[in-house]
Amino acid sequence: MNPNHVVAFSAKPYDEAYLVQASTDDVNFRCYDLNLNSTTATMANGAQIVSAFVNDDLNTDTLEVLAAGGTELIALRCAGYNQVDLAVAKQLGISVVNVPAYSPYAVAEHTVALMLALSRKLPRSYNRVRDGNFSLDGLLGFDFHGKKVGIIGGGKIGRLVGERMSAFGCEVIIHEPINPQPCIDQGFEVVALDQLLMESDIISLHCPLTEDTRYIIDTGAILKMKQGVMLINTSRGGLVDTAAVLSALKKHKVAYLGMDVYEQEGSLFFDDHSSEIIQDDVFQRLITLPNVLITGHQAYFTKEALRHISETTVANIVAFVTQQPLINEVKVRL
Repeated sequence: MNPNHVVAFSAKPYDEAYLVQASTDDVNFRCYDLNLNSTTATMANGAQIVSAFVNDDLNTDTLEVLAAGGTELIALRCAGYNQVDLAVAKQLGISVVNVPAYSPYAVAEHTVALMLALSRKLPRSYNRVRDGNFSLDGLLGFDFHGKKVGIIGGGKIGRLVGERMSAFGCEVIIHEPINPQPCIDQGFEVVALDQLLMESDIISLHCPLTEDTRYIIDTGAILKMKQGVMLINTSRGGLVDTAAVLSALKKHKVAYLGMDVYEQEGSLFFDDHSSEIIQDDVFQRLITLPNVLITGHQAYFTKEALRHISETTVANIVAFVTQQPLINEVKVRL
């Protein structure tokens, strides 16, 4: 078993290029453009270290196959770890590390881009001009200035979005029940979730996906929102009950929806399905609506982010191989 040989799953050509660039003489990658699951996990037999991404399925079955093959470290190339059964990993003696903050600026900027594109109906206007149609009918937008923006999740990304929306002249409120002090230190008002839902003109999600936050936006939450609210999710798909939001879009309760993530994205995102009939009826309905803008989990996708992801992943692996403290280790919550 070679402790420096790393099997990387869900590694697209651009991932492989940056991983190779970040590699050292002591760490080398074998990359597969396949999702990691209980079936593909056998491809890592003999590898002490496995690297995985956001839509890999590290459930009990997958982890047991990896452990049987000798895996002792899972190096996630992402911040989220909801795809890993941490309790089972611990039982099997597998350590898990992540990349906690690869490029908060990339995600924050993409979040604002979705807001701007929706508020000024840029996709529709772009297509019109390409067709030689310069009519402004149906393109009426709204100013950000003076609007109230509610941010759910006051971590680095949430606070960066707050800073940028403040620059537009928005009033920013944040719901952050775990660590509110950094938000307070930056001058943001920290509020209860119900207050944020009821008062915000724009709501943006920037919290991790846990059992407590799954479907934090459901039918009950939507009922508390203002009529005509804008909802943005660049965090995790499972934060939003998509069927409930679709119903709210039909009733014009939610007037604008921007998503870079989707709760069933595992079978869709990161691959080309343009020649197929997508079987997800909810997703298909969403993309027909003119007030919905969906991108395919690309908020993180900048040169700077890919470089940082690769460098941090290699640093995590080197720390494990050299038996140094794993500063980015993800541990099961007691």
